[in-house]
Amino acid sequence: MTIDGLISEENMLLAEGPAISSRIRLARNIEQYSFPNWATKETKKEVWDLCIDAFTEMKETFVGVEMGTLSELDRDLLFEQHLISQELAGKDTGSGVFIAHNKTLTIMVNEEDHIRIQALHPGLDLKAAWKQADKLDDELEKRVTYAFSSKLGYLTSCPSNVGTGMRASVMLHLPGLVLMEEMEPVMNGISKIGLAVRGMWGEGTEAAGNMFQISNQITLGRSEKEIVEHLEQIVSELIEHEKNARERLLQDRTIIIKDQVARALGILSCARLITSSEALNFLSMLRLGYSLGVVKDFARNDLDKLFVAIQPAHLQKKRNKTMTSLDRDIFRADILRNFMDKNRLSEKNKLGIKNG
Repeated sequence: MTIDGLISEENMLLAEGPAISSRIRLARNIEQYSFPNWATKETKKEVWDLCIDAFTEMKETFVGVEMGTLSELDRDLLFEQHLISQELAGKDTGSGVFIAHNKTLTIMVNEEDHIRIQALHPGLDLKAAWKQADKLDDELEKRVTYAFSSKLGYLTSCPSNVGTGMRASVMLHLPGLVLMEEMEPVMNGISKIGLAVRGMWGEGTEAAGNMFQISNQITLGRSEKEIVEHLEQIVSELIEHEKNARERLLQDRTIIIKDQVARALGILSCARLITSSEALNFLSMLRLGYSLGVVKDFARNDLDKLFVAIQPAHLQKKRNKTMTSLDRDIFRADILRNFMDKNRLSEKNKLGIKNG
């Protein structure tokens, strides 16, 4: 599989309902080697070569790509598809990623830790993601010796990951709670029970498109099973709150839904310039409208693909050239207008809601 195969839009994770994807990350370090942020170039190269040997022996086929061999554009593409972190995208020789053929399993090497195993599954499926990551973790441990303390657990570069080294997270689409102005108290409540709320692209990012990542913050003193079950329980409750908020919106605030979807339809159909943040917010409204039966002439999968396809690196890949911010905004608007034209709704019932 080539790098072009890794960054194609065909295998993007697609899911129905508020839960977009579930992710398990396991942070591991190899004994007797300095952590990446303190390691020399020679040490990082040794760790990278060690990982190449380990993955060559695996039954599952992985494509290994060193960051130093990739263009900045290709790194950004992998980041926009959530295959690597923003930190790894900024690394060079000695750092890289191994990606399974179906893109549900990736292993980042010499990011913040020597090894970060990531399993990514559509919808709310933390247990399946954990099972997949855990299986690979066991396979790797047969080939390398992890830095481990009988008292503390797995030793990691960041103290907050010491213990299980696990970060479990779920990406959620929560426009109902946002429109009902209930998201802030929900976020405050979640933070009090040891969970973190972040934006679509992880730590330090805003919740563009009403996308939120909910993840655990505590890894020490809890088993992997406890972390997964606790997060799954809270997310399941949050999904029910979101569904309830959507029902109340449709019943009690129909005009709000009609207005928000109409604005999204109008701007996406006519805009000549549009930023990625604006586009995500309008696509979020169409996705909400689709889930409520308000908008009927769009395929949900096509809407979901656009969330990634309109990102800066993907636009430049499609044009096969570097583009200014203005050029990207123009091209993004062109793509969205063409999408709207292709899926033009009937004039009689554009929104699927009767007046009055």
